[in-house]
Amino acid sequence: MQPYEMTLTAAADAIRARRLSPVELADSVLERVEEVEPRLGAYVTVTAEHTRRTAREAEKDIAAGRHRGPLHGIPMGLKDLIDVAGVPTSASSRVRSDHRAQADSTVAARMSAAGAVLVGKTHTHEFAYGLTTPQTSNAWDRDRVAGGSSGGSAVAVAAGAATFALGTDTGGSIRVPAALNGVVGLKPTYGLVPRHGVTSLSWSLDHVGPVTRTVEDAGLVLDALAGHDPRDPASLTMPPADYRPTEGTDLTGLRIGVPRTWYFDHVDAEVEAAVRSAIDRLRSLGARLVDVEIPMTRYIQATQWGLMVPEATAYHESTLRTVPELYQADVRILLEAGELMPAGDYLRAQRSRTLMRQEWASMLREVDVIAAPTLPATAVQAGQETITWADGTVEGVSDAYVRLSAPANITGVPSLSVPVGHDTEGLPIGMQLLGRPLGERLLLRIGHAYEQTRPARELAPAV
Repeated sequence: MQPYEMTLTAAADAIRARRLSPVELADSVLERVEEVEPRLGAYVTVTAEHTRRTAREAEKDIAAGRHRGPLHGIPMGLKDLIDVAGVPTSASSRVRSDHRAQADSTVAARMSAAGAVLVGKTHTHEFAYGLTTPQTSNAWDRDRVAGGSSGGSAVAVAAGAATFALGTDTGGSIRVPAALNGVVGLKPTYGLVPRHGVTSLSWSLDHVGPVTRTVEDAGLVLDALAGHDPRDPASLTMPPADYRPTEGTDLTGLRIGVPRTWYFDHVDAEVEAAVRSAIDRLRSLGARLVDVEIPMTRYIQATQWGLMVPEATAYHESTLRTVPELYQADVRILLEAGELMPAGDYLRAQRSRTLMRQEWASMLREVDVIAAPTLPATAVQAGQETITWADGTVEGVSDAYVRLSAPANITGVPSLSVPVGHDTEGLPIGMQLLGRPLGERLLLRIGHAYEQTRPARELAPAV
């Protein structure tokens, strides 16, 4: 096994035991980047000189007994919405071509303090306003979409071009590409991870979270990310928590909610079969399955778009009027549409969210978590605009990809996407676990228990 193939947990253990040096790991990942990047396009910027310098510093610190923890010396990618001092934050847009961050974002500073080694900034759908990340190819099939908007982060991790990465999630933008590329994606509880220094899409829906190869890795990254920052008005004040999931597969006594509505409507048959098989695996580990009705389903998509569109337009108000030609057409149209939305519609979306949160809180008192597909379909062909379901219904690709992930953003509950297999074309399938606010430890425990019953996942072929 080459160092770039190692999970975060395995690499951290090897570094701590002096079986692997941060320099060896960084060199291996950078060589992998050179190998796969021409085909995949995961990165906007690769900071190779900075990567090697930081790895050498980590090696010296660890040799001197100053080991900072499991992220020390581990190569990471950061979505190009996340500010790093002195490095461009382009948001994959010509609008930001001259922007260079003056200071670290909170999450970048926390990763640096933990000793992580920046490999580069990963591509996003322009300003995170889309579900495909067209600059980037799927790690399993370069002719298919990577998913978005954190497509670069998911592809880099899936291909071994980063040991872990950070993304953002406004309507599924961590979980969508994670599911499409066969990696783990965690959208934490709203406010658990600060967003100061992160370019916003929709401030009441935005989250920052990890993209990793395993659930255990996600817990290690969340340990370093979570915590209050007064510069983010939504940031929660919470005591420190240990998110690394405990070993063991016994889920006796846990109640797993299986949706009767919404999550299995208009879902590809292979996706449904893989997810139901994974849910049965949870039952075999001792969990009890409970049928649940997802509340207010007729309002989910209208509420998601009713919140996101006007908030995004407000954020871009100045540049939309001064340099509209610099935006890609799909994003510019959405931003212009936001200027036509009446204030009453935005207020009704806020009211709907309040009611939806109440209904979800009531549902989550009856079960411990909900298990469902992350997405209704695997990765579509690049350029494909619609999906036709078995009953003849035609749905836009972006609408399909956001449909099952949006409820967690609207309500703010945590959601973890875990790979649960591949379809007959070899494309990954994801299952999401949704929990109560601040229920990340339980989600990670369940996801880790499931992973321990499965063979170790291999990296995507990528070449």
